[in-house]
Amino acid sequence: MTITSDSVVTLHYTVSTEDGTELDSSAGKEPLVVLQGRRFLIEGLEDALMGKEKGEKFNLSVEPEKAYGERIDELVQRVPSSMFEGMDVEVGMSFRATTPEGEQSVIIIETSDDEVVVDGNHPLAGIPLTFDVEVVDVRDATAEELEHGHAHGPGGHEH
Repeated sequence: MTITSDSVVTLHYTVSTEDGTELDSSAGKEPLVVLQGRRFLIEGLEDALMGKEKGEKFNLSVEPEKAYGERIDELVQRVPSSMFEGMDVEVGMSFRATTPEGEQSVIIIETSDDEVVVDGNHPLAGIPLTFDVEVVDVRDATAEELEHGHAHGPGGHEH
């Protein structure tokens, strides 16, 4: 069966940076199960899966604009430490921040007595990614999966 929009795809993957640093992998774990075409995966990987079949293995490079986007310098901001009064903040912590554009996740990248530097970019923004993928299985989605917008069953979302 060929992967099309609304196929349920079961896959193993390893994602790395261009220099070979492994970021995530399903190796030794349960494979990932997704409903194709619902943007559960980054755009570049989802696009590359179209037309593939069970058993296919492939390597893929994905540029930032088809992954987590380019870095936006304006999303890095210095805010007064007083905004975190009573909280023990450390580099690497993430928070939900209210912005003029709505709720946004930010990560603390620097702290001092007076200021906290937060970054609203995705941690992988601006980074080209490399994927090694094996398509383990492909099947038609059930009516319930299509209605819910995600895969169910082993490796998928259970209700």
